[in-house]
Amino acid sequence: MKFGKRLKQHVQETLPGWHNMYLNYKGLKKHVKLISSSLECEISEDEFVYLLDNEVEKFNVFFMEQEEDFIIRHEEMQQRIKRIIVNEPSSQEEYESYEQEMSKIKKDIVDFHGEMVLLVNYSNINYTGMTKILKKYDKRTGGFLRLPFIQKVMEQPFFTTELVSKLVKECETTIGELFPAMVAVEEMTKATGTVAGEGIFKNTVKALLTMKEIRKGSSTHSHFSLPTLNLRDIELIRSFQFSSPIPII
Repeated sequence: MKFGKRLKQHVQETLPGWHNMYLNYKGLKKHVKLISSSLECEISEDEFVYLLDNEVEKFNVFFMEQEEDFIIRHEEMQQRIKRIIVNEPSSQEEYESYEQEMSKIKKDIVDFHGEMVLLVNYSNINYTGMTKILKKYDKRTGGFLRLPFIQKVMEQPFFTTELVSKLVKECETTIGELFPAMVAVEEMTKATGTVAGEGIFKNTVKALLTMKEIRKGSSTHSHFSLPTLNLRDIELIRSFQFSSPIPII
């Protein structure tokens, strides 16, 4: 599948509030096609860079807002868990209340994990789109814009996913400690409603599959490419197709 179609499909399937936050790949592609002479190319490069800078700014603002929100929610989730597990239930009524709260925590932490995975994918897919549109630009104009611009992109906040990835790992550790039985499909069904449903979990699986496709090695692999997912990641992704619940990136 061509990148433009893959991006369009991904945008349609992501969280509703995220739809307008992705790369305007179609618009940038149209701009590249309009370039037909050296004079126009010189004039268009400034405009093209301006458009790219606006896209990068959009990515950064959105990514940093989400990242800040995730940091706050992660701390709130940890405090919420501490409050519920510090006092063991001593009566049937307390036990039922405990079970209800743990059930809510289970669903919330799975959803939270899914959103963070989607944000890592957001970074990957927008970076990949940038490299592809710049490659088209250089090919059509004979220019050398790709290298300096991508070097700048790799220093941007939206490209730096280490903190979010760290929160993802911590979230997975918490899930493993609190809900070890969650590896069973029936437990995941209780947590999210349905494994094959329309919630965060389904979107998370699709995000991981998209990341696998984007980051796989190919004959056109270069230093602009994202790292290939390792074997452990790929086997986990394959297992999701058979309803394994805990994605790890």
